[in-house]
Amino acid sequence: MVAAVGAVVAASLVLAGCASGSGSSSSSSSFSGSSDGAFPVSITTALGTTKIDSQPKRVVALGWGDAETALELGVQPVGASDWLAFGGDGVGPWLKGAYTKSPKIIQTLEPSYEDILKLKPDVILDVKSSGDKDRYAKLSAIAPTVAIPKGGENYLASTSQQVDMIAKALGKESEGKKLLSGLDDAYASARKAHPEFTGKSAVVGAYTSDGFGAYASTDSRSTFMRNLGFTIPKAIDEQAGKAFSVHLSDENLDLLNADLTLILPIYVDASKAESDPLFQKVPSVEAGHAIVFDDPDVSSAFSMGTTAAIEWALKKLPDEFAAKLG
Repeated sequence: MVAAVGAVVAASLVLAGCASGSGSSSSSSSFSGSSDGAFPVSITTALGTTKIDSQPKRVVALGWGDAETALELGVQPVGASDWLAFGGDGVGPWLKGAYTKSPKIIQTLEPSYEDILKLKPDVILDVKSSGDKDRYAKLSAIAPTVAIPKGGENYLASTSQQVDMIAKALGKESEGKKLLSGLDDAYASARKAHPEFTGKSAVVGAYTSDGFGAYASTDSRSTFMRNLGFTIPKAIDEQAGKAFSVHLSDENLDLLNADLTLILPIYVDASKAESDPLFQKVPSVEAGHAIVFDDPDVSSAFSMGTTAAIEWALKKLPDEFAAKLG
């Protein structure tokens, strides 16, 4: 992992590599709404098959965006991890007020298994996560654990994989299909409004205290752009390999060049990225086809990758992209 990753991971890891509204819930249950799921269910993951005997009532959501996905499906986790350090209930502004009872916030990279055990979960969601076998074994000893998708890379579960797996685990498959259908419609609307995006290149980069980086085409930030019609330069994927991002040295900063260059500052002021003299010499930047976001909520929406976060971003960003497109 490189330093150019999402906020908390950026500070904690080193790479060598979404609908608002709350459902009703009682003080003793995290479940709300009706279910169309039949139990028991078996879910195939990269770390084994997870069997869930009955519809979960107490859910602990540990993976990146797993809690937001559960909330969108009408289930309020009793425990959740706050990967992007939102504070409060650990969700972005697009899901403000979604909880009727705040969850216990669980650490991200090194969760307290004692705290999780005390929550007495029926199921643990760790879908967009590290895929660490020891972590999975410890969590599975507490409750059935839904790990990363089979064949998937760590932290690279797609939005559809995350929704599908969590919806099945919670008995909310019809709700999951509605979420993904709504997201498809939102993307289609944005593409229709901006046909000029099709075939244009875009690079989503990051700027941290260690410098610049860029996200591979498989990362949710780049997937957002691809779903709008943009292409991600192959050179980024070649540099990233199997990782979801790549650190860019001063010598290869031109990899940020594209028809549209986006920079997400992480724990640094946007002005520091904008004023970097080598960044200013990147052709797309020099030509005025770059955006350095100064709104942390925008960076978080890109990074979270849940349907609520994506739809929030789709309402705000395409017009800004069009204004800057080369």
